Amino acid sequence: MTTVVAISGIGPVTAHGIGLDPLWSAMVEGRSALRRIEAFDPSGFASRVAALLPGDALSIRAIVPRSYRKATKVMCRDVELAVAAAALAVEDAGLVTKGTDAEAEPTIPPDRMGCHIGAGLISADVAELAAAMEGSRDAEGGVDLHRWGDGGMQQLTPLWLLKYLPNMLACHVTIVHDCRGPSNTITCCEASSLLSVGESLRVVERGAADACLSGGAEHKLNLMAFHRQHCAGGLATTDEEEDPAATVKPFDPGARGTAMGEGGGIVVVESMASIERRGARARAILLGFGASQSPTADPMDADASCIAAALRAALRQAGLDAADLDAIVPHGGGVPRVDAAERAALLDVLGDRAAEVPLITTVPITGNCAAGQGAVALCVAVACLDEARLPARINTRGAEGLDANAASSRAADLRRI
Repeated sequence: MTTVVAISGIGPVTAHGIGLDPLWSAMVEGRSALRRIEAFDPSGFASRVAALLPGDALSIRAIVPRSYRKATKVMCRDVELAVAAAALAVEDAGLVTKGTDAEAEPTIPPDRMGCHIGAGLISADVAELAAAMEGSRDAEGGVDLHRWGDGGMQQLTPLWLLKYLPNMLACHVTIVHDCRGPSNTITCCEASSLLSVGESLRVVERGAADACLSGGAEHKLNLMAFHRQHCAGGLATTDEEEDPAATVKPFDPGARGTAMGEGGGIVVVESMASIERRGARARAILLGFGASQSPTADPMDADASCIAAALRAALRQAGLDAADLDAIVPHGGGVPRVDAAERAALLDVLGDRAAEVPLITTVPITGNCAAGQGAVALCVAVACLDEARLPARINTRGAEGLDANAASSRAADLRRI
């Protein structure tokens, strides 16, 4: 008997705010969170636009159990985003865990609860490193590695490294919610979130867990992480006179690059048997999953045939063909080479229907949340099914062969996304 797997809870965290409501409102209104960067001085960069949560929007100490607040000292921003998103997903699914009530019986036994979270290559905080480097300078002002070993690194807290390991997202989430089932971390750039959901899907399908917390999150908006994105060549050059909200133009002939955002999301991937047993509801059924390996080492040089192979694999597992799709949430990040590969793959798989299947573009609204973007897209897709509505699209003009141009939100009969 085939195990039916569903999403029973969602928890997006984006620059629009904590939870689905602020994100969905922005998607329906076509309201972008992209602004001029204020977290650091961006004047040395060609791109000076990004989407960040307001400074007071996320208080991680208010989210974790009182007994776990000391651990927040070793949480970098990426971890905070993931922990917040997991708390939202658990609440949305109606689950009781150690993180919601340590004295209550958990809804799902801990050894039947897994966790798979996508993460990025987390950059250390510049201020922390600067203090250590200052203590390592020689008489000429250069860095002396002997001084670093003797004194410079002593400026760092003994647990400093634990803030920046990519597996710390899943580590803290599993500890907070006492997930003792299969756990893993996937670090594959923008693919990380959905690869993690695919891992959770397989784990639940084979009966290794009843449910998994799954998704991803990333914060690329400190100075070092943003510099890395600048060097990769995917960011849009911005004009001080231009509206930041108009920066990202997926599939537009005049697209010039992407803009970063912070955020991500966690969803509860759960077997239908478990959902029914506890009297809950499935937000959406996971019908199929597909992935393929790109042969290129350049993240800005996507391969259309590999994207098409992943799409076909997902349709095949779901027992569907292209005619059964009512909408698609592409990455649509506005990087011309990547958009071109994604467009070619959609034309290949959808054929004559490519211009008829509406695309739901999230990056112009949220910024590119990197390892968290797939989870944001998945949460939006679930909301579209719930609301029977397509959100607005912004910025794109002149996209050929795809239903991707700017449009207002509208009601729609959506069954499969």
